[in-house]
Amino acid sequence: MTKNLHVDWTACTGRGVCAELLAGVVRTDDWGYPLAEGGTDIVVPAGRERDARDAVALCPRLALTWRG
Repeated sequence: MTKNLHVDWTACTGRGVCAELLAGVVRTDDWGYPLAEGGTDIVVPAGRERDARDAVALCPRLALTWRG
């Protein structure tokens, strides 16, 4: 089953914590906002679930949630 991170764009302020914790998975735009290919969800590859859970827990704006 595919796990996704959902980005709540109304809560996100582009701090970049998710990109730091999920380097190689989350890319950011020029302003630090995460880029989600094709919408608001970022696909989390197998083996990076723990990093994704950390990103959800440490997001300063609580802008990330699990979907899957």
